[in-house]
Amino acid sequence: MRPLQMVDTKTQYQKIKAEVDAAVIGVLESSIFIGGKVVNDFATNLANYNGSKHCIPCANGTDALQIAMMALGLQPGDEVITPSFTYIATVEVAALLNIKPIFVEVDKQTFCIDPSAIESAITPKTKAIIPVHLYGHAANMEQIMAIATKHNLFVIEDNAQAIGSNYTFTNGTSKKTGSIGHIGCTSFYPSKNLGAFGDGGAMFTNDDELANKLRMIASHGQSKRYYHDVVGCNSRLDAVQAAILDIKLTHLDEYCNARKNAADFYDAAFAGTTKITVPFRASNQSHVFHQYTLQVNDVDRDALSQYLTDNGVPNMIYYPVPAHRQKMFDAFGGNTYDLPITDWLTERVISLPIHTELDEEQQQFIVNKVLEFINK
Repeated sequence: MRPLQMVDTKTQYQKIKAEVDAAVIGVLESSIFIGGKVVNDFATNLANYNGSKHCIPCANGTDALQIAMMALGLQPGDEVITPSFTYIATVEVAALLNIKPIFVEVDKQTFCIDPSAIESAITPKTKAIIPVHLYGHAANMEQIMAIATKHNLFVIEDNAQAIGSNYTFTNGTSKKTGSIGHIGCTSFYPSKNLGAFGDGGAMFTNDDELANKLRMIASHGQSKRYYHDVVGCNSRLDAVQAAILDIKLTHLDEYCNARKNAADFYDAAFAGTTKITVPFRASNQSHVFHQYTLQVNDVDRDALSQYLTDNGVPNMIYYPVPAHRQKMFDAFGGNTYDLPITDWLTERVISLPIHTELDEEQQQFIVNKVLEFINK
């Protein structure tokens, strides 16, 4: 059996090595490493794939969120509504800009922001909602967009973990996550479903004016070279990464399907035990399984994690400490929140290996070790 890994980027690369190597060599021979045709072509291809009018590449997913807030004109003292059960980057950038994150509860099944918790958190200072499509499952965008429209709020989708996912509205319209809100943000961190061989990110929008602002802010606030209209930053996706990502984009649906197949295997294997709750899949969307995250019931989660580690099974706890309980948010009143579902989940979730290269032998070994522990 091949060694187990949470994400097997090496084996994935070996399958597309010829394509990737040729693309990288092409960039090296061109000596155009920043901007240029390769980056522009990738941006166009990704926008088309995602069903968005504009795609603006940047240096990483965290920058994408920050630039989005800047482009929307959010100011110090403004508030954004966000889940606490998320990676810290979602809310860190708000704090960096002196924008106050308002933490709300998540849905116990989907792990995503609970729309019913959003409306009661809206104040005159609220300017935006930041839903996170956690682990590859989309938030309830139909309800979120309705709330945003009602209260004249912006929606910034954190799509770092769900690129490639389809969301279907009640009228039958289907859209890719990241193309539904005013701005969608994603990350190309190597472990992501569409991962670079380094850092990278992108922003999506269907608004021409917003697209121009995003491009300007990501490039020192300049509308043309040496003419700086707004305060910006330096956040660029380099041409080598763009070339690699453009190759991998042609395989993204294949990668998503491989992850879904791996999730199907796990689901079937754990169907016979009440001590495990497998990931929920809403009928109106396609879960792309950036993570395969279990909830364990009447099981010592941390002991299970250690047992798996001791037996050569990689595993992760995403996330052991929710954002509102992080010290960095004490100044924003983070320690005053009562989010029982979020706290409940942080004590019970555990993620198993899932990636495009998992085979049945590996998965059966993982399943056996999980069941060995919970049935002791």
